Amino acid sequence: MNPSTSRTAGRPRLAVIFGGRSSEHQVSCLTARNVVGAIDHDAYEVVTVGITHDGRWVRDPMAWDDLPDGQLPSVDPTAPHFSWDELRDVDVAFPLLHGPWGEDGTVQGLLEMASVRYVGAGVLASSAGMDKPFTKSLFSAGGLPQVPHVTILPAQWEHERDRAFARVRALGLPVFVKPARAGSSSGVTMVEDLERLDAAVEAARELDPKVIVEAAARGKRELEVGVIQQPDGTPLASVVGEVVQQADSGHEFYDFEAKYLDGTSANVVPADISTTVAEQVRTYAVQAFTALGVEGLARVDFFATDDGLVINEINTMPGFTSTSMFPVLWEASGISYAELVDRLVQLALARDVGLR
Repeated sequence: MNPSTSRTAGRPRLAVIFGGRSSEHQVSCLTARNVVGAIDHDAYEVVTVGITHDGRWVRDPMAWDDLPDGQLPSVDPTAPHFSWDELRDVDVAFPLLHGPWGEDGTVQGLLEMASVRYVGAGVLASSAGMDKPFTKSLFSAGGLPQVPHVTILPAQWEHERDRAFARVRALGLPVFVKPARAGSSSGVTMVEDLERLDAAVEAARELDPKVIVEAAARGKRELEVGVIQQPDGTPLASVVGEVVQQADSGHEFYDFEAKYLDGTSANVVPADISTTVAEQVRTYAVQAFTALGVEGLARVDFFATDDGLVINEINTMPGFTSTSMFPVLWEASGISYAELVDRLVQLALARDVGLR
């Protein structure tokens, strides 16, 4: 069948893909539960496809209504098998995957091979957006301001550790040690004493053998903005939001628990910043989106520091629960959660398969 035509008359078949092998498996499931709940099931035939922790694809029914408080959902490994060949029977896929083996271009490449349209960035943009050192190289080429950083490759850590320490020392303290290809602040440690650096790098290496170390931004405020493509491909930025932590949260920074578990952080939308700063953030966000060649959607994160704005990172498949920053930003910009989901699916249906 010609991949440019719909497989169902008037009711496209939509595969929502979630879970995955990364440390963000459960965050992906949270996202999928919210997206599936917002989809107009009269307009789309929805197929829910889960990827287990060990990489198996199943037809997960998303039976998560009775989870205890504080427990995040996970893909059911006993659910019926879903074959990759079945992807050819869908009109469009919504890969709600976060982290490696999903948000990093791997699943996007599979969908490209199957000539299946999908929501979000393509293979290259997804891969570059997931790998923080490569992201920073593209940001630099795009003229975007950033904090100083160094990358520690596996061989450098194993055979040139003294030189790696010296490069980190030159950044000054404190620094943030991160897995190069993880998200949701997984594996991140703030280091204020170089004696803790070895343990922090090893903690990051448990998730990724490639590590990035960033200088801490002085006096930072965490600002975020959403970007979506319009039907003509032009990027459009949302209002700007701010992530605020409670003063007594007990967290050194905006980590996984603060984001998802203990309610010690809040999204303030719109952010309490000047119009000038807000417009600069929105401009930089569109620059970042363009620099990576992103399609569909992204959330772009910034620090407002004592020395001015710096870009932190880009998320090509941001958290998408109803309370996540990305949809909240668009709600404040006049686009409801359900409308946002539909816009992204329709945008994916309208774009060509193959090279673009």
